[in-house]
Amino acid sequence: MENKIKIGLFATGLDTYWGQFDGLLDSLLSYKTFIKSNIESKCNVEVVDAGMVDNPSKALEAASTFAREEVELVFLYVSTYCLSSTILPVAQRINCRIIILNLQPVPAIDYDYINNLGDKGKMTGHWLAHCQACSAPEIANVFNRSGLRYEFVTGYLQEDCVWTDIVGWTEAARVKHAMRNNRLGILGHYYCGMLDVYTDTTRQAATFGTHIELLEMCELKMYRDRVTESEILAKLHEFSEKFDVLPECEEYELRRAAQTSVALDMLVKAHNLGSMAYYYEGVNGNDYENIVTSVIAGNTLLTGKNIPVAGECEVKNAQAMKIMSEFGSGGSFSEFYAMDFNDDVILLGHDGPAHFAISEGRVKLVPLPIYHGKPGKGLSIQMTVRHGDVTLLSVCEGNDGVFFLTAEGRSVEGPVLNIGNTNSRYRFPIGARQFMDAWSKAGPSHHTAIGTGHIADKITKLAFLLNIPVVRIC
Repeated sequence: MENKIKIGLFATGLDTYWGQFDGLLDSLLSYKTFIKSNIESKCNVEVVDAGMVDNPSKALEAASTFAREEVELVFLYVSTYCLSSTILPVAQRINCRIIILNLQPVPAIDYDYINNLGDKGKMTGHWLAHCQACSAPEIANVFNRSGLRYEFVTGYLQEDCVWTDIVGWTEAARVKHAMRNNRLGILGHYYCGMLDVYTDTTRQAATFGTHIELLEMCELKMYRDRVTESEILAKLHEFSEKFDVLPECEEYELRRAAQTSVALDMLVKAHNLGSMAYYYEGVNGNDYENIVTSVIAGNTLLTGKNIPVAGECEVKNAQAMKIMSEFGSGGSFSEFYAMDFNDDVILLGHDGPAHFAISEGRVKLVPLPIYHGKPGKGLSIQMTVRHGDVTLLSVCEGNDGVFFLTAEGRSVEGPVLNIGNTNSRYRFPIGARQFMDAWSKAGPSHHTAIGTGHIADKITKLAFLLNIPVVRIC
């Protein structure tokens, strides 16, 4: 059973009001209950409810509760006017971001109803139940002066865009949690000379919390040598289930890839990996060369099972693929292939691994007589990313540290190269020429992760939670 992440929630108010305005506290608590139940039902998280924080003593209690429960994110619901002195102690003592819910109960006050109550005390009480906006500037002022980062969700309780925003924040918090608990394996070494691919693994661990495990080729060989005939046959059956295996694929190559795929599964299990980056060459005829030229099918299977694998030892892109996968968008290993100025599209792909779960149709397993720029020959993947909305994500390292680079576009129909690689056509709202220049000048490596759907907003939220910059091209 999947463990749900914990999200904190508390309402704010002024305890002086409760004795002055009959029924006000009950109304405000009912709004908080509505928010809590909706977060639980729409976001599939556990809500840690610290109640109504209406004085500094309760603020300290709420902060202790959130710290004890190790919440990933806190929603501060401004239920009516509150003193900023009751908010600051919470924000100062928790080790996560606060999202301020500036949410009225309804789109607009019922002016006629309130004005016809005939009792200015009752009228004021009803107004205070709609007075969420009053504290928003005060809270922001104090957070700004205290160096605390925050964001607002502003609207009313049953507004669709409000809940899209809240769901986005909880999904970003869940992905942050997943990255912090992920174990990323590095097998082999960088592709020599790809300076853009080289990365600072300490900085990656510091930014995301990811544990990085350095793996040995001899361990993978050990597992491969142990693979049984029954395991090879079972893996061949899995190939036939997940791929369209072209008849040109030789039995020898299929069995070689199946044996390596079983060994990769063993390696992943032994180290409890959630992602991996790899590259190796080896001397001609070497056992390790035999392994590395037969990994694409197995790595593609792993990628489709939320264990993304990036080739050419592109650690940063393995991180990007994992983020996309955790958002439920896939995340296929890609690089820029060509520009089609006639159709104003850009082609992206790679020689594997791919993400079979986001393919347009079934993935083809095909033979390659040569791996371009790499040793040997073997099996590869032919696929196109599902037509429709897509998002590109690169995890980048610049002079000032790690940042995200993202863009939204569409995977579109049209001719592609059937060269035994992933290959797709992408159209962007700013056009191919402007996109290519803007993306390149942002300074990513030449790899990127491509996922289905438009999720740049969620990626932006994740960047906020991680306290890193994000560059959005379109």
